[in-house]
Amino acid sequence: MSTVTFGVTPGFGEKLHEALGYSGAVRVGDRVEISGQGGVDDDLVVPEALEDEIVLAFDNVERTLATVGATWKDVIHVNSYHRVAPGDDVIGEDHNAVMAEQFRRRLGGRAPIWTETGVTVLGLAAMRVEIRVTAVVGSGS
Repeated sequence: MSTVTFGVTPGFGEKLHEALGYSGAVRVGDRVEISGQGGVDDDLVVPEALEDEIVLAFDNVERTLATVGATWKDVIHVNSYHRVAPGDDVIGEDHNAVMAEQFRRRLGGRAPIWTETGVTVLGLAAMRVEIRVTAVVGSGS
């Protein structure tokens, strides 16, 4: 039987764990799943600039993966959720350009699968992006 380990990200993750009762990550054997990570600071404040928010969401994915011994280089699947206005028929280039730049910066040439979804609301009113990933520890070595 595989060992199951839950991870709670220091700072914002501890606040969410206490308030809402969930962990940020779970590792079963070498497989890791994380909950959606927003671009929030440890006080759950969202930056004003979209680019800063997306970069911080990527940072928070990294922090959350680390709680169970994984890194961006272990990521095999990315789901991203992008707030769009009702009636919008596409996620804008303002989102996509930053997402692509962060993939290139953090994945070292690895290209996991990616599902990008437009939504009308996220967990906090100010959020415009949320990212969740699946990883296999050691697969990026």
